[in-house]
Amino acid sequence: MPILRQWAERHPEKIAARVAFSKDILTYGELDRRANGVTQILVWMGLTVGDGVAIMLDNDLTYFELLWGARRHGVYYTPVSTHLQSDEAAYIVRDSGAKIFFVAARFADTVRALKANNTNRCAIFVIGGSDDGSFDYAAELSRFDRMIEIGDGPVGKDFFYSSGTTGKPKGIKQPLFSSVRQAQASGDWVRSNFNFAQDTVYLSPAPLYHGAPLRFTMRTLESGGTAVIMTKFAAEPALAAIARYRVTHSQWVPTMFFRLLALPAEIRARYDLSSHRCAIHAAAPCPPVLKEQMIEWWGPIVWEYYAGSERNGATCISTAEWLAHRGSVGRACVGTIHILDEAQNELGPGQIGDVYFDGPQFVYHNDPEKTARSRNALGWSTIGDVGYVDEEGYLYLTDRRSHMIISGGVNIYPAEIEHRLALHPQVADVAVFGIPNPEYGEEVKAVVQLKNPSQASPALAQDLIAFCRAELSHVKCPRSIDFEPELPRQENGKLFKHVLKQRYLQPA
Repeated sequence: MPILRQWAERHPEKIAARVAFSKDILTYGELDRRANGVTQILVWMGLTVGDGVAIMLDNDLTYFELLWGARRHGVYYTPVSTHLQSDEAAYIVRDSGAKIFFVAARFADTVRALKANNTNRCAIFVIGGSDDGSFDYAAELSRFDRMIEIGDGPVGKDFFYSSGTTGKPKGIKQPLFSSVRQAQASGDWVRSNFNFAQDTVYLSPAPLYHGAPLRFTMRTLESGGTAVIMTKFAAEPALAAIARYRVTHSQWVPTMFFRLLALPAEIRARYDLSSHRCAIHAAAPCPPVLKEQMIEWWGPIVWEYYAGSERNGATCISTAEWLAHRGSVGRACVGTIHILDEAQNELGPGQIGDVYFDGPQFVYHNDPEKTARSRNALGWSTIGDVGYVDEEGYLYLTDRRSHMIISGGVNIYPAEIEHRLALHPQVADVAVFGIPNPEYGEEVKAVVQLKNPSQASPALAQDLIAFCRAELSHVKCPRSIDFEPELPRQENGKLFKHVLKQRYLQPA
């Protein structure tokens, strides 16, 4: 029996999901019934196991009925970022091979772009009404209000696309779960490390089209808990949501931590956070000083994990472990870590190399060459990160291979420099990357966002360089620093470093 049906039968009136500070709620009974209707729509439209759908919605409870309906029918589901341009979003829908595109009415430009080149003959279901000949989702769903029994079989899975920092976005695809039991087992590491259970109230302040927010809300529902989603992150409302809904679990990225810590002390003290027992962060490197400040405020409830959308492996680390292994992202909880040099030799503790896992397999959709480059001869896979393990097996990430700067033959990892500059009291955010240098090949460049942008000056740039040199080798430190009012980051905390770097690669 599908896990959602089990929870719906046990407590049909329990709130499965809600939108914070609104009247929008979805009980387990309602979610089960509506997901059943979605599955019937998929059958009616002729989708079979292994087909796909795409979803472009704001943080809306409709997301959950679409995901559960797709899972029950053994169908892949591809979330599409609501911040993409219409042609970019339409490309993902086409490239994924989606047979149905579920889209909010406000993204009419994307619908038009898809219809202009609908090579997949993809059906379009509009949430919020349609007058352009597309299917009206609400009207069609109402036709399938009668519950039907759905037999056991393969379980659908997410099919995410990368951010597209170089070239077109790439789809990351894994085999479907063969059964409900296997689907449940894939989340065991979440339940065992973070104690997701029936009493979990999980706050998701980030967009559901990102991997971690979507997957952790689904883990919450698999566990019989309640997911609370915010329509948009803001620091004080996030604290208010924890207090109001008695949130037990939450997930964050470092930029959210920064904004929370920027709140005045009297506002931070205003909210009762006593229900909060597990604050998880991931997605982007967290400067150690920032994490220490969060631990000082929230106590030993801060957990970190490291994993990619590829899901080829994962690590996690508790507060107590992190304080003993400062800067680590933890030990493996999915797969086994291997650190390899460029000749594919396995390295020992403390030696920096490419991070590989011997965990679950994946492919880059329509890109066999990139898939092959992610593997070694033993079938271990990498997502491009560089790091080392200590004697106890704790992983430390130094940077991504693609971010590495080679200056005069010396390998330089920007993350180390970014962490140092982030300690400066005037720095709010920083990006470090390589730019061309006629003598050394590349030189180190830093772009800094200040807490007070009006303080930007050549003198402050020199002060920051000196601040960096006080702790790091001079060869690692920036030769020059520029200032920007705000750095280009996604809501999940990932920095669009290529956007900044491209400015310095253009001809003068």
